[in-house]
Amino acid sequence: MTRIHPLTAMILWVILLTVFQAAAPQRAPPRGPRPVPGRGDSPEPTPAPLPPEPTPEGCETRIDCPIKVFFTIDTSETIALQEPPPGSLVESIKEFMKIFAQKLEDEEYRGQIQITWSFGGLHFSQKQVVFSQLTTRDTFIRRISQIKYLGKGTYIDCALKNMTHQMTQQYSGAKAVLFSVVITDGHVTGSPCSGIKVAAEKARDQGIHIFSVAASRRVDELGMREIASSPTEVYRDNYIAMEIVDGKPRMSTETIDRIMKVMKYQAYLQCYKPTCLAVPGIPGRKGSSGPKGVKGDRGQTGPKGHKGNQGDPGIEGSIGRPGLKGEIGFKGEKGEVGLIGAKGVAGSQGRNGTNGQKGKIGRIGAPGCKGDPGDKGPDGHPGDAGDSGPSGEKGEKGDTGRSGKPGPPGPVGTQGPKGEKGNPGNPGAHGERGVPGLSGRPGPKGNLGRRGSPGVKGAPGAAGVKGARGDQGPSGDRGRPGEDGFKGAKGGQGLPGPRGHQGEPGGPGGNGTAGSPGDPGPRGEPGPPGPKGDDGRPGFSYSGPRGPTGDRGDQGKKGPRGARGDCGAKGTAGDKGAPGEPGEPGNPGEPGERGPRGEPGKDGDKGPAGGPGLTDCDVMTYIRETCGCCDCEKHCGALDIVFVIDSSESVGLTNFTLEKNFVINTINRLGSMAPDPTSPTGTRVGVVQFSHKGTFEAIRLDDASINSMSSFKTAVKNLQWIAGGTFTPSALKFTYDNLIRDSKRARAKVSVVVVTDGRFDPRDDDSQLRYLCDDPAVVVNAIGVGDMFDKKHDSETLVSIACNNKDQITEMKQYTDLVADNFIEKMETILCPDPVIKCPNLPCGTELDVAPCVQRPVDLVFLLDGSERLGMENFNHARHFVQVVANTLTLAKTKNYQNGVKLALIEFGKENEIQVAFLLTHEMKTIASGLAGLRYLDASSAVGPAIFQTISEILDKGSTRKTRRGSEVSFVFITDGITNTTNLDEATSAMRRQQVVSTVIATGSDVDDEVLMQLAMGDRDAIFKEQKFSDLLQPSFFNRFIRWVC
Repeated sequence: MTRIHPLTAMILWVILLTVFQAAAPQRAPPRGPRPVPGRGDSPEPTPAPLPPEPTPEGCETRIDCPIKVFFTIDTSETIALQEPPPGSLVESIKEFMKIFAQKLEDEEYRGQIQITWSFGGLHFSQKQVVFSQLTTRDTFIRRISQIKYLGKGTYIDCALKNMTHQMTQQYSGAKAVLFSVVITDGHVTGSPCSGIKVAAEKARDQGIHIFSVAASRRVDELGMREIASSPTEVYRDNYIAMEIVDGKPRMSTETIDRIMKVMKYQAYLQCYKPTCLAVPGIPGRKGSSGPKGVKGDRGQTGPKGHKGNQGDPGIEGSIGRPGLKGEIGFKGEKGEVGLIGAKGVAGSQGRNGTNGQKGKIGRIGAPGCKGDPGDKGPDGHPGDAGDSGPSGEKGEKGDTGRSGKPGPPGPVGTQGPKGEKGNPGNPGAHGERGVPGLSGRPGPKGNLGRRGSPGVKGAPGAAGVKGARGDQGPSGDRGRPGEDGFKGAKGGQGLPGPRGHQGEPGGPGGNGTAGSPGDPGPRGEPGPPGPKGDDGRPGFSYSGPRGPTGDRGDQGKKGPRGARGDCGAKGTAGDKGAPGEPGEPGNPGEPGERGPRGEPGKDGDKGPAGGPGLTDCDVMTYIRETCGCCDCEKHCGALDIVFVIDSSESVGLTNFTLEKNFVINTINRLGSMAPDPTSPTGTRVGVVQFSHKGTFEAIRLDDASINSMSSFKTAVKNLQWIAGGTFTPSALKFTYDNLIRDSKRARAKVSVVVVTDGRFDPRDDDSQLRYLCDDPAVVVNAIGVGDMFDKKHDSETLVSIACNNKDQITEMKQYTDLVADNFIEKMETILCPDPVIKCPNLPCGTELDVAPCVQRPVDLVFLLDGSERLGMENFNHARHFVQVVANTLTLAKTKNYQNGVKLALIEFGKENEIQVAFLLTHEMKTIASGLAGLRYLDASSAVGPAIFQTISEILDKGSTRKTRRGSEVSFVFITDGITNTTNLDEATSAMRRQQVVSTVIATGSDVDDEVLMQLAMGDRDAIFKEQKFSDLLQPSFFNRFIRWVC
């Protein structure tokens, strides 16, 4: 029998023990995608740790697993003001951290890792304060008490960046597992450190697991999910620090237990990496195959393990039972990017914005009256040369001019044919002795004759061939001025000048005397040669020198043509020849360059007297209408108003903008401001915006640069949202000390308007809430508005601010109520209860009419929608409304009177169906009869064709425009906008071309706002809405409409 080695027996015992341990029943871990209980699991406290598992022989060493936990706590204003009193939620979060730290004790987890804890933390708003570096639990708990509420804004990204820096500093010892617990509401006021997502990603890259815990139920869930690590089902599993149970805050210990489970298990996965069993064994005999086991659940893919040495073959074992599901494998490698998530649910529709304040409509100036004739202006520059006129009649023969200098000799012409032999001339004077000629043939001897007397001058010979034109001679000296010529042709029309006031036509003026001729212009380029003119006057005859008398010889034969002889010497000037026939004028040459400006002409004769000028009343009427400087003004006396507006984080940017609009709209109602801040009378306005200490900003009452409404509006619009804490008491003290105490005027009434939600930082001195009440000359009005979390204002604080006078407290739910018209009117009455209306003392005061539209021409055209949607009752209301408008407005005195109103009314139905009640008229009788005879169409509605027909009837029918010259043409549509929109775009374009001013009156809620905006040509202020037709005559609506059209 073979003897078994003792070492072999020991190894076999160890193997059997391992097999039995694997077959023993074990607690199955929770199934599902999360390694720890999550949403919907039992909220019971953390169960006791699992009993230590038997450790194989040789693996008794526990693995050290240090864990670092860093708390990142939000102590900004949005956290502190969520629960009353302010700052109480921060104290609850501090208690939450104490309990959290106390539960995290050092322990042995699953008998395989030894967990040790260290803690650190910071709290933040716009800045970060590290209240504890990583340290022991007891030291950390003591340092929690150092947390003080910071207030101001919220920069979560910068807090995450600082947390990452604190946790990744170099510490000695084993590599730790890093966790951060961020307690906030996810709301941010800025992202100066690249944003939450970027800062959280950088923390994850450093191995930090971030738990996102809500401070309360009032959170921005998107921001909370951006903070949490992945998967969010584990690190943002509806964790919350404080819950409201039965109206009272309660700490959520369930959140602490669930986070602890995740921390321990994640630390186990990261720390436990056993290698003690990877030892070579003795090969055992091959065992028989066991039965096929039940298919287990698919486990998570673990990392690839190290290749182990081949073990000894084991002994054949008994058939075992199907094994239970194994432990979750080690953490796998990072998976692929997931699919794109489903589209989120659309957000709820935002609130409608508030209507801006209606601006004043500009006025069309009245036509000017004829002015006195102006002084004669300077002569204009000579115009360009006009086209050549027709040839004038032949003038009388002029006086003989002086002989001009002889021109240079022309080129030699070609030899003409030999003329006929003339009669022998008289012997010439003795000339110089010529060169002896050749001996001629002897002729017959002639008789000796006597010297004859000079003969009669012969007739002028025929003109020779005209030579080519010579170069132009030099310019002659300037001639004497000629006589005044006739008035020249009218020059071309000049550029239009600015339009002046039309004057009465004057009588014709006398012709002015002609000015002196200007200096000659520079020499122009030579023009093209003109056509050949008629024969000129005969030229001068020049006789050559007379030769010596020779003997008369015999007549010789005709010899050959001789060569050209030399030119003779220049002879003396001959007698003046007879004037030749005038030649035809040549074509006009190119105009020369513009000559210099001539001397100014003499003043013309005095024109006829002009018509009568404007009277003083006419001038005053014109000034009142065009510049408004003579209008009646509202005066509130000596009044100093200071607005104190909240610029803290809890207000929000949108609500802060509404606060500024409230200030501007209120001041618009209080008349003009004092032009000089030092003046003892008039209205001065100051503004203080406040947040935490050191951030107060003010527009002072005595600011010299705030001297008009425009400069004040600009200063208010330039105020920027501070987004910090809320130090209301300190702001009230700052207001009195810096704006009121040293700059208030002796007889001035001081009113302070405070806009706040009533809550303030608990570190501020609440005794200063009544700081303004110590001065009896100061009246404080407090306006309490709910904050950005829709929480109601603190009424007790408002009572203290208003000096215990509840009549001076106004409460509202939302900031949009600040800019409502009825509230602005209420503030106008509060701040200026007894206004004085001052009108200028005009010379025509007894003749002035203060009725609407009296100072300018207005042609008002009503277009009434007569569709079946109107109804007979509303049709009668509409007719009555037009009649009351006619009674209220001041109608024109005559047809073409340049002031007052003319009315027209047109009812429209389906396409090309309109009914004219009356065209533009100033007669009340015509208006009344037209309204009485107007019948209700009760048809469909087509507004586009109605606009075209109205323009044709009212504005440009044929060549006659029925509106008055210079009048404002205003179309008033009475419709709900439910109409056929065919050709509506073209119709509104035609209105623009005709310079029509459009107004729309709509009733009820079932209206087409898009069509109404088209009819109003994009001006929302031109749309007047009421609930029903009977309300159109209410003073609040009717007076506003009359002011608008006038």
